[in-house]
Amino acid sequence: MSRTTKANEPEVFNRLAVLRAERGLSRKDLAEAVGIHYQTVGYLERGEYKPSLVIALQMANLFGLPVEEIFSLEPMPALSDVLVRSPKRDATA
Repeated sequence: MSRTTKANEPEVFNRLAVLRAERGLSRKDLAEAVGIHYQTVGYLERGEYKPSLVIALQMANLFGLPVEEIFSLEPMPALSDVLVRSPKRDATA
């Protein structure tokens, strides 16, 4: 079950900070790539702002990932946990 915010809207979780760091992007770089203000990236990362569908799709396109790998209504597991449980990794073990 997803958590809700004060306005009784679902909370949106994301992996933006991790994805930016992996790709060596600053908040400004990401903001320019999707046409938003760099402070908006910080608000998104902290969960203080929910992305529009257009912004979410642009970020998914930029990172080459499905939207649900970047944004979720449920808390996201750490990427290290996801990798440890990956079927691909299990097949090589």
